[in-house]
Amino acid sequence: MKRRKVLKGGLVLIASATVASVFRPVGAAMKVFTGGETWAAQPGRIPEIVDGSKLVYFTPREAALVKAVYDRLIPADELSVSASEAGCVTFTDNQLMGPFGSAQNRYKLGPIVKGTPEQGEQTIITPAQVYRTGLAAMEAHCQKTVGKSFIDLSDEEKDNYLEKMESGSFDYGEFNGNKLFSLMLTNVKEGFLADPLYGGNKNMVGWKMIGFPGARYDYRDYINIKGKRVELEPISLIMI
Repeated sequence: MKRRKVLKGGLVLIASATVASVFRPVGAAMKVFTGGETWAAQPGRIPEIVDGSKLVYFTPREAALVKAVYDRLIPADELSVSASEAGCVTFTDNQLMGPFGSAQNRYKLGPIVKGTPEQGEQTIITPAQVYRTGLAAMEAHCQKTVGKSFIDLSDEEKDNYLEKMESGSFDYGEFNGNKLFSLMLTNVKEGFLADPLYGGNKNMVGWKMIGFPGARYDYRDYINIKGKRVELEPISLIMI
């Protein structure tokens, strides 16, 4: 810190103490309370590193279908690897097995009443159920309308199907196809940019692509560098 700032901060503290003494009621004595239990902050639960070698929620067929969709939403190009190569399927698989998948933070007892757009989604169906029901409906719908699985379509055919799915053209029975598409699009982006601790963003490819430095403690070594590009190697929570 600059000397001027240190001195200024010290004067503020002195002034605050003076004001406190001036406004303390006459005769008021300082009281010290003893006894009770010493409070100690509870350490937060450290997330476990995701094991990408096994599936925990998806069946192998579901995982293959999600991979086929994800790799069209984020395909490999000159900027980065594809979504599946970055671990996005693994990321979503593990998220669906946890609090997110079961919609732990949502009220799910009903009654189900259609709300306004401003009220957000009014549903008791969980993200895990959307994937399980939606993927089965998507597979059946694709077989019925195109004559083969989405996995076996060409890239152009996949893109055409996903565009119609996004527009809400497909009815999947329990919900519209747009519901599954929107959830998959959100999750693939999360997996591509999340900390590698959670299974996605392998080798921090997403962070390197956008220049995000990751979970750095501070930037004191770089704060005075002005007008220059600072190339920082990203740091994951795994490395801390």
